[in-house]
Amino acid sequence: MSDSKTSTNIARNLDRAAHSHMARFTSGMSPVSMVGAFTDWWIHLAMSPGKRLELATKAADHWMQLNQQALNCMQIQSEPCVEPLPQDRRFRAESWQQWPYALIYQSFLLNQEWWQCATTNVAGVTEHHENQVTFAVRQILDVLSPSNFLLTNPEVLHTAIKSGGASLMQGTRHRVEDAVRLLTQQPLPGTEKFRPGHEVAITPGKVVFRNDLIELIQYTPQTATVFAEPVLVVPSWILKYYILDLSPHNSMVKYLLEKGHTVFMVSWRNPNASDRDLGLNDYLKKGVMAAIDTVAQIVPQQKIQAVGYCLGGTLMGMAAALMARSKDDRLKSLTLLAGALDFTKPGELGLFIDESQLAFLDSMMSKQGYLDGKQMSNTFTLLGSRDLLWSRREREYLLGERQPVSDLTAWSSDLTRMPYRQHSEYLRDLYLKNDLAEGRYEVDGKPIALSDIRVPIFALGTQRDTVTPWLAVYKVHQLTPNVDITFCLTTGGHNVGVVNPPGPGVKRGFQLRTLVSADAFVDPETWAATTPSQDGSWWPAWEDWLRLHAGKRGELPPLGSKVHPPLEDAPGRYVLIH
Repeated sequence: MSDSKTSTNIARNLDRAAHSHMARFTSGMSPVSMVGAFTDWWIHLAMSPGKRLELATKAADHWMQLNQQALNCMQIQSEPCVEPLPQDRRFRAESWQQWPYALIYQSFLLNQEWWQCATTNVAGVTEHHENQVTFAVRQILDVLSPSNFLLTNPEVLHTAIKSGGASLMQGTRHRVEDAVRLLTQQPLPGTEKFRPGHEVAITPGKVVFRNDLIELIQYTPQTATVFAEPVLVVPSWILKYYILDLSPHNSMVKYLLEKGHTVFMVSWRNPNASDRDLGLNDYLKKGVMAAIDTVAQIVPQQKIQAVGYCLGGTLMGMAAALMARSKDDRLKSLTLLAGALDFTKPGELGLFIDESQLAFLDSMMSKQGYLDGKQMSNTFTLLGSRDLLWSRREREYLLGERQPVSDLTAWSSDLTRMPYRQHSEYLRDLYLKNDLAEGRYEVDGKPIALSDIRVPIFALGTQRDTVTPWLAVYKVHQLTPNVDITFCLTTGGHNVGVVNPPGPGVKRGFQLRTLVSADAFVDPETWAATTPSQDGSWWPAWEDWLRLHAGKRGELPPLGSKVHPPLEDAPGRYVLIH
C-alpha cells in the first residue's frame, strides 16, 4: 500500500511538472480544453448539413459582393460592402478607402464575418465550447489582419515613404529593445517616472492598521469639515491599489477628499510562495472585515459607505451579505465599481474556466504556490489583443511611434501575484459553480445570501469591459431585490472607464438610473435603450449619491486612534513589495 501511494504521488508530481512547464508556452491556457471545444464544434458542424449549406451560400454571396466591390473600388466614390464593427478602429483612415486597400480590408472583413457565422449557432455545441471556438478563431483572424503587415497597410507604407524609411528603422529598433527587455526581465522604459509615494499614490495619509494581508490607509482630510460617514475603498488584489490614487489630476481618492469625505483605502500585500494556503475567506476576514472593524473603531458610531472595485467589489458584496446574516448594521451604502456578484456569463475571462482548465492551473500553481503577475497580464492582453497587442505593434513596430508611458500604463506594469488556494477557490467556487450568486457560498460553515443585503447600492458597469462585462454587473438587480439600486453605465473599459475624472477635455459619457426595491425588474437591453445619456465623467453623479446617503458635515476625525495609532506615512510598505 505504501509503495502504491508513493507511485501515485510520483505520477501526480510528474503530471504537475509537465503541466507547469507547458503553461509557460501557453500563457496558462489548457490545450486540452481548447482541443475539446474545437472537437465539439467540428463534429456537430459535420453532422449539420443545413448549417454547411448556409455557410456555402454565405461564401458564394461574399464572393459576389467582393467581385462587385472590386469594380466599385476603381470608381472615385464607392460604398463598402461590409462595415467594421463599431469597436474596430483598424480601417478608419482615409487611405484604407483607396484602391487596392479597400478591397483588401473588405475581403478580410467578409472572411471574418463568414467565420463568425461558422463558429456560432451550430446545433449541439455547448455554449461554453462555442464561445471558446469563436474567441480562438477571432484571435487567429486578428493575427492575419492586413493592418499587421507592411505591404497591406497603406498607413504604414505612406509613413515609410514620407520618412524615407526612418519609421521602419525606428520600428525595428523598438522591436529589438522590447526583445532585449523581455529576455532580461527589465521593466518597461518610462515606468520609473511613476513611483508610488513619489509621482503617484501621493495623496497624504497614514497607515493606521497592518496585518499579514493588508495595510489600511486613512487619508488626511482636505476640507475644514467632513461628512459623518467615512468611505472605505477595497480595490482588487490583482494589481496595486493606487489605480484609484494615481496622479493628482486623476486620483479618485483626492477627488473624494476635496468633496469632504473621510477616505480609507485597503492596500493588499503582494503574496509569495509561503502564502499558498491563503484562501478566499482569508481575504474576506483578514482583508475586508478587518478593515471594517478598524474604520468602525477610528470613526465610532458612524456607518460606513463601502466601495469595492473589480474583485474588491465581489469581496465587498460577500462582506455585506455576511454582515446582513449576523445583523451587523455598520454599512450605510455599497458601491460596486465593475464588480460582479454573478458569474453565469462572466465575460471573455470565463471562456477559459472549465474543469480541464482548472486542473491545468492547479498543477501549475501548486508547484510555485501562486499565480504570477506575468501570467495574469498575458491573459488580459490576450482578452484585449486587438487594442493591447496588435494596435500597439502596428504603432510601435510598423509606424515607428512610441506612445509615452502614462501613470495608468506604469500601474498596469506593477504586477502582483495571487495565492494558489485563493485563486483556485475563486475560479472554482465563483466562476465555475457560481456559488455566491446561487446562495451556496459558505462562510464559517454556513451559506451567505446576497438577498439579505439591505443597504442602497450604486453599481457601475463599463461598456468595453472584457473582464467584468456590464451585463454581469447589472445582475445585481436580481440578486439584491430588497434595496434601491442606482446603476451607471459609462463609456470606456475596465480601467479607463473607472479612472475617469471630471475636467476639460473629458470625451466620455454615461447613463444613470435608479430603480427602487418596489419597481419591477427592467432587463438590461431595455434599461440601456430607455435611459438617457449624459456627457462627461460619472464621478460627480456618484459623489452626489454618496452625499445623499451621508450625514451632516462636522469636525475632522483623528488620523488613527489609541487602538490603531498611525504606523507610517502613506502609501505604506505593502504597495512597494514586488
